[in-house]
Amino acid sequence: MLYFARWKVAAILGVILLGVLLSLPNLFPRAAIPSWLPARQVSLGLDLRGGSYLLLEVDLSAVARERLEGLADGARTRLRQANIGYVALQPEPAANRLVLRLRDAGQQQAALAALRELANPVPVGAGATAPDVEIAAQPDGSITATLSEAAMRARASGAVEQSVEIVRRRIDETGVSEAQIARQGSSRILVQLPGLEDPNRIKELLGRTARMTFRLVDDTANTSAAVPPPGVEFLPGESPGERYAVRRRIEVDGANLTDARAGQDGRNGQWVVNFSFDSVGTRRFAEITRQNTGRPFAVVLDNKVITAPRINEPITGGRGQISGNFTAASANDLAVLLRAGALPAPLTVVEERTVGPELGADAIRAGLISLAVGASFVFLYMGLAYGLLGWFANIALFVNLLLMLAALSVLQATITLPGIAGVVLTLGTALDANILINERIREEARQGKPPVNALELGFSKASGTILDSNLTNLIAMACLYGFGSGPVRGFAVTVAIGTIVQMWTATTLVRLFVATWYRARRPKTLPV
Repeated sequence: MLYFARWKVAAILGVILLGVLLSLPNLFPRAAIPSWLPARQVSLGLDLRGGSYLLLEVDLSAVARERLEGLADGARTRLRQANIGYVALQPEPAANRLVLRLRDAGQQQAALAALRELANPVPVGAGATAPDVEIAAQPDGSITATLSEAAMRARASGAVEQSVEIVRRRIDETGVSEAQIARQGSSRILVQLPGLEDPNRIKELLGRTARMTFRLVDDTANTSAAVPPPGVEFLPGESPGERYAVRRRIEVDGANLTDARAGQDGRNGQWVVNFSFDSVGTRRFAEITRQNTGRPFAVVLDNKVITAPRINEPITGGRGQISGNFTAASANDLAVLLRAGALPAPLTVVEERTVGPELGADAIRAGLISLAVGASFVFLYMGLAYGLLGWFANIALFVNLLLMLAALSVLQATITLPGIAGVVLTLGTALDANILINERIREEARQGKPPVNALELGFSKASGTILDSNLTNLIAMACLYGFGSGPVRGFAVTVAIGTIVQMWTATTLVRLFVATWYRARRPKTLPV
């Protein structure tokens, strides 16, 4: 009880010193943190700092529609290669299927075999896979290719996860710091932008799919016709009334881009977007431009033709330039979108809120007042109820708050109003362990035990109870974190960190204080 090895004392003091060092950056503005301090701080959440809240929904029907269109394009190619005639090949997105009729019913088995080659495997659980398309012949002589339920679930989940990552990249590219982005439910994405009161530019960036493709223009098609030829679609251009007949087949996908930067054309000073491909895109781009010299090549962004220059010579360097009626801002925004990648499906804003900084300042003020008032009453109670040992516990409580702040800084946690509530709750429960210890010491002293024995028994016998009670608290916080989201998780993290720290301060730090005091004074009775 009275003996602490020097290395233990050094380790305890080192933990406290490290806590002070990690907490100090929170006293400085982010840009003014001294170089000798760690650059990690606790961030203020939306409800404390003010800012914008957006709830986005992924259009999962577009995911199925895109797969059906790709399936239709693949079916045309496979059936043409197999010399199988067909009519009325038509995607039906509402039913998640593709329908076609054969000219010759005798080719039905050959057609089914050709179409089954278009299916992709999707996981169905326990390491098993199944085709994502179910090919079947119908009694009326038609053939259907229906997206399976497993395929729909896998594509929907993948689309949402990919959208979360791309939304994060796009926001990071704009320079907005401390944004909170998380999946919510099966098809929604929560975006919190602390400090940003006008989210219009972010909404514009997130509202664009930014799917860029390079496709050949069919200059033989009549763009004034009501219906485009098979394998061709009519897309609008940049100018009003401008229309292009663009082949549906994607020659080069924007997913092969490695970089995109806004710049100015050295010839005319207009703003352009310079891009470069990866090795696959470079090889494909060179092959297409070599085979189609003299033909127009359309750059399509979100089903709109930005430009359609004529290929004058093969482009083999893997670099290109997108020109149009760009301003500096629009060219930079397009470059941001292309660098971040295309969304797998459109996003729509289903809920939007803006929190003013005044409301956040009021919440911070109220939280600090409650923390100060609570700490004052707790300190006063412990001092009056347990004397000197109570004041040792008060000092440990101050260290507890310091180490909590250090841990949250290391995690770069975002503190919200529920997080402040968690700190206040921890403040109230942190001294439970010290109360158990002090009551046990008092009980042993009343039974006539010498002071040193009463102290030893008080700490040792109360430790098991402290451990059990705090473990149940940690289990509860783990459940809150696992099943909760957003502010609930922040509350759980704060209380869990406070629980772990207060177990250490109560059983180790206070014990060091008491041992040092007892060795120095050797009292005949305990002031408890």
